[in-house]
Amino acid sequence: MSLPALEKKGDIILGGLFSLHDMVMEPSLSFTSTPPPTQCTRFNFRTFRWMQTMIFAIEEINRNGKLLPNITLGYKIYDSCSTPHQALKAAMELMGEKDSGVEGEIQSKSTCQGTVPAVIGDGGSTQSLVVARFLGVFHVPQVSYFSSCACLSDKKEFPAFLRTMPSDFFQVDALVQLVKHFGWTWVGVIAGDDAYGRGGANIFADEVRKLGACVALHEIIPKNRAQTAIASIVSKIRSSGARVILLFAVEQDAAALFDEGLREGLTGIQWLASEAWSTAAVLSTPKKYHPILQGSMGFAIRRAHIPGLQEFLLRLHPLSPDALENPFLIPFWEEVFQCSLGVQAEGQDHNVEGKPPCSGAEELGSVKNIYSDVSQLRISYNVYKAVYAIAHALKAMRSCVKGKGPFPLQACPDTDKIEPWQLLHYITQVEYLNSFGDEIKFDENGDPAAIYDLVNWQLTPNGEIEFATIGKFDETITVGKQKLQLQEQNIVWNGNQTKVPLSVCSSICPPGTRKAIRPHFPICCHDCVVCKAGEISNQTDAIECVRCLPEFWSNAQRTACIPKQVEFLSYSDTMGITLMAISIIGSFCTCIVVLIFSFHRTSPIVRANNSELSFLLLFSLTLCFLCSLTFIGAPSEWSCMLRHTAFGITFVLCISCILGKTIVVLMAFKATLPGTNVMKWFGATQQKAIIILCTLVQVIICTVWLVVAPPTPRQLMPRESAIVILLCDEGSPIAFALVLGYIGLLACLCLFLAFLARKLPDNFNEAKLITFSMLIFCAVWVAFVPAYISSPGKYATVTEVFAILASSYGLLGCIFAPKCYIILLRPEKNTRKHLMSKVATDKF
Repeated sequence: MSLPALEKKGDIILGGLFSLHDMVMEPSLSFTSTPPPTQCTRFNFRTFRWMQTMIFAIEEINRNGKLLPNITLGYKIYDSCSTPHQALKAAMELMGEKDSGVEGEIQSKSTCQGTVPAVIGDGGSTQSLVVARFLGVFHVPQVSYFSSCACLSDKKEFPAFLRTMPSDFFQVDALVQLVKHFGWTWVGVIAGDDAYGRGGANIFADEVRKLGACVALHEIIPKNRAQTAIASIVSKIRSSGARVILLFAVEQDAAALFDEGLREGLTGIQWLASEAWSTAAVLSTPKKYHPILQGSMGFAIRRAHIPGLQEFLLRLHPLSPDALENPFLIPFWEEVFQCSLGVQAEGQDHNVEGKPPCSGAEELGSVKNIYSDVSQLRISYNVYKAVYAIAHALKAMRSCVKGKGPFPLQACPDTDKIEPWQLLHYITQVEYLNSFGDEIKFDENGDPAAIYDLVNWQLTPNGEIEFATIGKFDETITVGKQKLQLQEQNIVWNGNQTKVPLSVCSSICPPGTRKAIRPHFPICCHDCVVCKAGEISNQTDAIECVRCLPEFWSNAQRTACIPKQVEFLSYSDTMGITLMAISIIGSFCTCIVVLIFSFHRTSPIVRANNSELSFLLLFSLTLCFLCSLTFIGAPSEWSCMLRHTAFGITFVLCISCILGKTIVVLMAFKATLPGTNVMKWFGATQQKAIIILCTLVQVIICTVWLVVAPPTPRQLMPRESAIVILLCDEGSPIAFALVLGYIGLLACLCLFLAFLARKLPDNFNEAKLITFSMLIFCAVWVAFVPAYISSPGKYATVTEVFAILASSYGLLGCIFAPKCYIILLRPEKNTRKHLMSKVATDKF
């Protein structure tokens, strides 16, 4: 049984395939009788307009006569009913084959006579895949107006396929650029279960991942559009958390998804539309979709205003003379006016139940629907271009000059008997500028130049959806300008918002943090981790924190590196003030002792202990207290050299005085023994010589130190610290050890001699006092060494100052405090008789 066709004779017949119905009703098969004819249902006004546009273009070419003079184009158009099987049957009939079951085989190329030389269609990519494989066998050119699957660009598999619709590869590129521009990293993808939806969605998902973004969900709308399956998709949309979702599907699949979304109250989604439904009136017209689709955006091919088309569309009438030749007019008319003409077209679902008869007075101009709306002529314009591209190819064939043809031996085609494979060659070479200023040509894959308008579904005050053009994508731009051009100020987002929706798996990490990937989650799902101390990030969504230079540290917000705080023992901080006060008090106490001794210099207790050495010792102690002040304040070259040398020399001077006093005490009692004359070797001159000699050794050590490797200021910048420690580098650790070691040697010698003299008979035995003072001195400096090594930063300096002050106070207190006590509070003991009286001594 032949399929119904709309046919008009002509010198050259162009085939046409249009999905005038959205689905086929599958009959119940009993397998006991011949199956009934296939019934198509759900008439599509939009596709009917596309078919009428083909007829309009053919009649315009015939009427004009300039493009193809003396040639009349005819047409033979079939309804593919949106199914591959029906499309293949129609293609076979266009090739002169009837679907006769097991009868007949496809004719070879040489015997394929009476076929159409070119076919315009089909619309859906799935249908075109089937038709293109079939027509490719005969090399019959097929020019599709709406099939955008990138798979159809494969010339090895589809050698005769061309299209005026850009490949999905370019549409996906535009969508990916849009996602990149708005910073969406968590995007959902939903596709129709066909070549168009699956192919485009897969390419989009792959390209989005290359950007570093993630696909939140990737679902397929089944062709049977079962409510349970679609409800599951809506549930997954809710749970994914994605705010931006691309729907790559034909308008019928989109409608099924949005119907379920409305039932379940799905809102707050920013929908990205594929070209198949980006300007679909079947979705934009019903007001029930407005809450869910308002603010949607998608790319649409460029539109055009075709003069005279609307009048041509509106002149249709079932009572017109040519109405009987149009098998598709009856179901169209009955669907538009919801009435019955009482005639059933072959192969069409004729359900007149409940419909009144048509009066014959109905006029298409009195109703407003998708068919008569010519405000968005995009696919219709593609059909128009496809017809004219074939017409220009036919003109080029007829204009071939003998001896300059494109075929072997430079032959020209026989225009009286057009071979499809020859016409295919000329179509691929078509290149012209049409009346709308657009350049029409095909690349090596049979694809046109990809130029899209970015449309935004905006709700007008009268409650209708308007497709506002808010940008453009031009794939032909290679350098200089951006392919994607936007007018962001004109965009209205879902929910009538003007702020770009945020669609991320995790919130944007602010400056001062970095992204940390969550285990077992996509790369776009992360936690925001605050940068470590000493590291910063000054941008959002930083992948890693940057370590500051050694002399810088991160601020509290971890957004900038600031100079580290310089730390040293300062006069202004609490520790510095405390040590300075202790030092000055020690110096003041020493001066008081000097004054006491000066006022009582003739008293026995002062004279009995070598007053000159006592005053020299007090002077050196004063210097010891004051030298600690050189350790406070910012280190400089002079202060670093002064503090260590002054400390070493003054302490040696102090210990030398104590050593002299100890020797004098020891020798004084030795001189009382009969036959001894040792005091002549330890007189005042010899004592001064001992002091000078001992001190001179330290002076030499310090001088060599300062000449060879002097102490210098140094900045210590630990990586994990927010401070720069300003300290004095010893320069030579050996020299520093020699200074301390020499002081220790003299102190040990003093301690040893004082220990020997501890039991000498005297009411006031100074050797005991020296022993106690040396014990304290040695204990302080023995404890100093490990404390100094382990103390960080300025606390090493504090340790050294504390050791200086503690040992100085120990010497002052142990040696001079008892004397001052006797002078001031026990003057009765400050007599020669008392001091010279012998007393029994206990073991020390």
